[in-house]
Amino acid sequence: MNFMPKYNFNYLVELFFRKLKATPYLLLGKRIRERKEQYRSLRMALKQARIPISYEMYLSNALFYSGVIGIIGGIFGAILAYIVVSIVGLPERLTHLTFSPDYAWILQFRDISVTLFIIIFLTVLFGGGVYLLFTIYPAFLAGERKGSIDKNLPYAVTFMYALSRGGMNIIEILRSLSRSEDSYGEVAKEVDVILRDMDYFGNDLRTSLHNICETTPSSNFRDLMYNLLTVIDSGGNVSTYFRDKSEQYITKAKVEQKGFLETLGLIAESYVTAFVAGPLFIIILGVMMSVMGSSSDAMIYAIIYGMIPIGSLMFVVMIDIMTPGSSGDAPLLQTKSNLGKEIDIPETEDKPVFLKFAKSRKSLHFRQMLKQPLKPLKEKPLYTLIISVPIALIYLTISIIQGMKQPKFIDYIDDKVIFALFLVIIPLMIFHEYKKHKEGKIQSQIPDFLKKLASTNETGMTLGESIKLMTRSDIGLSKEVKKISNDVDWGMDINQALTRFANRVRSFTVSRSITLVTKANESSGDIGEVLTVAARDASAEQELKKERTVNMFIYLVIIYISFFVFVGIIYIISSTFLEEMVKASEGSAGPGGGGGVPMSLNRDKLGDYNRLFFHGALIQGFSSGLIAGVMGEGSVLSGLKHSVIMVTVGYLLFTLFVL
Repeated sequence: MNFMPKYNFNYLVELFFRKLKATPYLLLGKRIRERKEQYRSLRMALKQARIPISYEMYLSNALFYSGVIGIIGGIFGAILAYIVVSIVGLPERLTHLTFSPDYAWILQFRDISVTLFIIIFLTVLFGGGVYLLFTIYPAFLAGERKGSIDKNLPYAVTFMYALSRGGMNIIEILRSLSRSEDSYGEVAKEVDVILRDMDYFGNDLRTSLHNICETTPSSNFRDLMYNLLTVIDSGGNVSTYFRDKSEQYITKAKVEQKGFLETLGLIAESYVTAFVAGPLFIIILGVMMSVMGSSSDAMIYAIIYGMIPIGSLMFVVMIDIMTPGSSGDAPLLQTKSNLGKEIDIPETEDKPVFLKFAKSRKSLHFRQMLKQPLKPLKEKPLYTLIISVPIALIYLTISIIQGMKQPKFIDYIDDKVIFALFLVIIPLMIFHEYKKHKEGKIQSQIPDFLKKLASTNETGMTLGESIKLMTRSDIGLSKEVKKISNDVDWGMDINQALTRFANRVRSFTVSRSITLVTKANESSGDIGEVLTVAARDASAEQELKKERTVNMFIYLVIIYISFFVFVGIIYIISSTFLEEMVKASEGSAGPGGGGGVPMSLNRDKLGDYNRLFFHGALIQGFSSGLIAGVMGEGSVLSGLKHSVIMVTVGYLLFTLFVL
């Protein structure tokens, strides 16, 4: 009989990591606790980052494991020093150092000195690097949380205002907000800390609000809670306070949007100057110097293959970091546990019926997959890469094998690389644009949808009856409204039907609006005011997006013009200027050729330049397209259509008229 306890594997792993954290604390925790005041900033950063560990344990782990990594670095340094000193050998010039007579003895211990230097350097580098990462990580995570809180705070305030208009008290409003983490992110987590202080530590609301003001990383959230505390102490109207704050945040968002658009305009001008006009000037200068024989082509290669793509990537990342708002797909809202899942088949006399039902569900799902095979790609455009990348790699591999037999491999393979690139990005571009167009169409209709729901609700209709009435009119969302109505007809409550609608669309605007409506509907059937607030919130967000598109259009045109100027100039250099230089060079080298400026340019060299400029046009087109997408629409994938257009223009221009 086996009396050995059976442990879950996950439990054993968790126990192991607990021991790893506890051991340093037992060794160093007491000494760190004695110096509590020295680590005030770290303690605050840990609280603001919501890292669930005490500062003593965190810092003891930082010191202990940085020491361990430092020792490993020292061992690695000793191995490296042995290789450098004993196997490879030190260069002789290290002995030609000038020392005064008093320190000349150091040269006798050259090998030992170099060895010690390498060991100490790598020990400090490894150990100090790990300790530095430990100390800056809480502050970095707190900064990330601050950005997320500030981004979601305007929508959370609108949520609280709408629920307060529905008659909920402040504690229930905060509780509802804390349960809506999918829609309001870190704001919901901050509010959950307030409720935790009340539920588990016995503090009253006033004390909990004061505590969160001391530990939150967001100054905006701190200001909101401080003012809320003042309103509660003075007996003011909480609903009016949230309304004023909501309007204030909408006005503030518009002001910040204008500042952001001005910054984007400055970035666009900087990009055109630094990575379109600048490289073009340097390329022209480099070609002239190379033709005259006073320089190599290394600078031109560095500009085309290094500066343009790397610089453009830096601009893309910088703009993406600066862009406010949420990106990607919205998280799925919670639905009832049995929705969309397999049912448990009971061991009863009705088991055959349940088996038949389960089988029919699988059959129906399979039929839907056959009927709409492209549905996963429409919902997740990045899934196209699973198909397109292997196809492109196979095509490219076959092309490389065939190209080995060609006399000019580079000339042959260039076209194949472009076609392989198109195989990858064109399907992704098509499905992304389809999804974006569909989402944009739905989002633009959400404010009117909510306004019509509000008007029908004010007549005394319930939310379900309002949805049923809207199926009889053409409102632009007729298909989705019909699906919501069908869910209700089949016995689903209206909140779950609306949640399923939000999960089908997967948009942050829709998710926040539906979360607001469903939470308000749970507390009161009279939600006309809530629907109006939700419509205003959605409408304000759409106005900001439209304003960005309109204001960035001029810079989109500038990027296109700058690209065409870039391509046009290097085309003229290739087809006219360099061609004449080749003829002049051939004439000066022929019988009776006179003196003049020496030129190192021939037909082979001209072909190399044409190929180099061809690559430059393609790289510039692809990079400029991504910049245009991230600036105009806030998405790198939205720039693929611009990249395809520019790359195609550059490819056709050089293929048809130069190469």
